[in-house]
Amino acid sequence: MGPNQGFGGTLWMIFLFTIFASGSGENDRNFKMCGTWRHGNRKLNLAHDLKRGCSTITISANESSLSIHGQITAQCQNSSVIELGPSPEARERPFCVYWEPLLDHVWVEVNGKNHTLCWSSGLQGNCCTNLSHGSNKGTATYGILNATQQDDIISYQIQPAYGFFGNMINCKNEFCNEASQESGDKVNMIEETVMRSKVLGNVVLPCALSTVVEMEEGFQGYIPLPAPRGVPPQMIPSVHLPSCLKPPEKKKVKVVCTYFKNSTLFQWSSKEDPVIRILEDVVGITVENEIITNLTEPIRIGFHHSVIPTSHSRKCVSWDTKKDPAEVTWKKEGCETIQKGAEDTECRCNHLTYFAILVQLEPRPVRHLEALTVITSIGCAASTLSCVVIMIFLNKQRREMNPSTAVHRGLAMALFLLSSLFFLTGIVANVGGNKACWVFGAALHYALLSSFSWMSIEGLHAFLLVYVVFRPSPSPYVWNLVGFGLPAVPVIVLLAIGKVYGLKEVVSSDDVNKPYLIERSRTETSGGRTRWRSSVSGVSAAYLGPHGAWNSWTLDSSLSSSSSFSASSTPYRVSS
Repeated sequence: MGPNQGFGGTLWMIFLFTIFASGSGENDRNFKMCGTWRHGNRKLNLAHDLKRGCSTITISANESSLSIHGQITAQCQNSSVIELGPSPEARERPFCVYWEPLLDHVWVEVNGKNHTLCWSSGLQGNCCTNLSHGSNKGTATYGILNATQQDDIISYQIQPAYGFFGNMINCKNEFCNEASQESGDKVNMIEETVMRSKVLGNVVLPCALSTVVEMEEGFQGYIPLPAPRGVPPQMIPSVHLPSCLKPPEKKKVKVVCTYFKNSTLFQWSSKEDPVIRILEDVVGITVENEIITNLTEPIRIGFHHSVIPTSHSRKCVSWDTKKDPAEVTWKKEGCETIQKGAEDTECRCNHLTYFAILVQLEPRPVRHLEALTVITSIGCAASTLSCVVIMIFLNKQRREMNPSTAVHRGLAMALFLLSSLFFLTGIVANVGGNKACWVFGAALHYALLSSFSWMSIEGLHAFLLVYVVFRPSPSPYVWNLVGFGLPAVPVIVLLAIGKVYGLKEVVSSDDVNKPYLIERSRTETSGGRTRWRSSVSGVSAAYLGPHGAWNSWTLDSSLSSSSSFSASSTPYRVSS
């Protein structure tokens, strides 16, 4: 084989590959045939005769008429003649014939003007598509010049007619296959096609289920979504549309709510966060010929899913259409997440696009958690040990009549109780049940109030030693009643009220840079009541740091000052 033959064979293979690779996908399903109609100096018309079936369609032209006849439609049957007016001096008119089998829609564009031959009658199941060009009909003086199919040239010569034959396929399955091939820029064509189908109510596709409604003045409420086969109705997402969704200048608008049970079209693959994924259900909302943002009242989408552990964070996200449409990018801005339980989440968003639930499959690690745990354990152990040493030291003092000893002993006992309970709270929370958490919550609250009470008593006692010298100090029984008895009053009241102590749901902060903030977020229950879920992290650092420093300073200063004052200012209280 010579070099020229090898080069020519390579070019021929490239040419064949280009021919067979072009026009794939949607171009194979939808039909487009264009050309230039060369006619005579007569009155022109457009004649058509379309019947149901799937055989052939013939597009022909002569001196005065452009004709389209055949059997390719699923529901439409139409036969008529449309007058096009007198012949222009140029004797040529460009035209295109369009056929969308999924919508059963046929129209012809002649000299820039559209003529609909078959209007859309909904999405068709089986349809005639993949129209292929047959044999040519020879040349003529009048006919079709420079004919193309799917923008590929068929013939440059004047042909009197062109025939095309099709095959019957399942159009809905083919349509969903096209949408799933390129998830990003192709998925929105589902809602666009449903919008153009001119159908109100439910539209069922293998890859999505849609509900089409017309919003009129004052319309608001829940939109029922169709349920896929085998899915319980209570697991279908709920969509509530506010009245502000309709532009005020329009009397009514068409809204399409699309439900995707399989989220593979939208799945977000991130190498940086492989444990984050989108749940199965995705809901898309579109308003006809409108881009809706910054709604005064949010749309509400309720998702019902399998149980999500409290350690796994979940967020309502929306598809960011401002970025590259070929990529699926989810953003959290513009949506508020309302967790109604382990199996229910409501998204409140101020714009329209596709919405889903983004779940972190593994608990997010808290920064410096191990170091903080060690510091907390060492601090609690040191505080408890110090309180024990102080109590032993005070018990060995022989100044039984000195009231300062009783005050110091009471503060040490309160701090010992607080440190011990705080140290054991984490263990009980992991191994104990609701009753154990209830008991420890009330005890911890009592120990905290008792510590504050005894710190106040220390300050008051120091004041009495300095400024009120010759008056006897209150009895130790009074101090014990105030330090240990008074804090029990609010705890008993809260126990009587109920639902204050016990097992609570704790959610870590979503801000990675500030994971130790104490937050409170409102959560609505299904019964209409409102409860508050505390989101607490870094409690040990927030409480033990300033509280421990204050306790140490108060105790040290009280011990030193009270000892000197009781020895110098109150001689009748000094014991041997």
